[in-house]
Amino acid sequence: MGDQGDGLGRGRVDAVFFDLDGTLMDTDDQMVETLALTLQRLGRPRVYRAARWAVMSAEGPMNGLLTILDILGLDGPVLGLWRWIRRLRGVTSPDYRLIEDADAVLKALKQRYRLGVVTTRGREDAQAFLDQHDLRGLFDTVVTRETTWRLKPHPDPIREAARQLDVPVEHSVMVGDTTMDVKSARRAGAKSVAVCCGFGERDELERAGADVVLEHISDLRSVL
Repeated sequence: MGDQGDGLGRGRVDAVFFDLDGTLMDTDDQMVETLALTLQRLGRPRVYRAARWAVMSAEGPMNGLLTILDILGLDGPVLGLWRWIRRLRGVTSPDYRLIEDADAVLKALKQRYRLGVVTTRGREDAQAFLDQHDLRGLFDTVVTRETTWRLKPHPDPIREAARQLDVPVEHSVMVGDTTMDVKSARRAGAKSVAVCCGFGERDELERAGADVVLEHISDLRSVL
């Protein structure tokens, strides 16, 4: 495989794992835009920042709730009910937006590394996104919220992705756009690359301990 760029040290890298939302999938901004429009109609000032705070604050508790439902064996029924309600309301599968240049980056990295997805999305959504943009063949593993009991920022999802690829977790890099991705990588013993093309902001990603913070996913080729 290959050695890392200066920002990641000189250790060996065998696998690169990617978050979806805000890293490969342009959904964080869609979520904020929808909430911001609602807040604007309610006359809430500083609309975008308020929407961003609300979505970011929900990420940790939501992952915790999904973990509890999984432990209790209720994640399937609850999420199934949610999908059934969406169908009754006429909500079909969304048209997932791909972060600009993400496909080119993945194709370039595939020549040197094994690739994986580590996401808190469900398997159905993750596969739908990969199929929509013809990316499924680039990934050697896809770890979703159904794969492990605990979700990011717990280290289990990244450790499981490394286990599935028979790669030492310390020889892997997690690429994501939130502090959840950074903390999960650090706790697992993996390197972390944070990108600002999604939901995270540089100062918070640096405080979380990211090894490298990049402005955009397209800059990833400069460190890997």
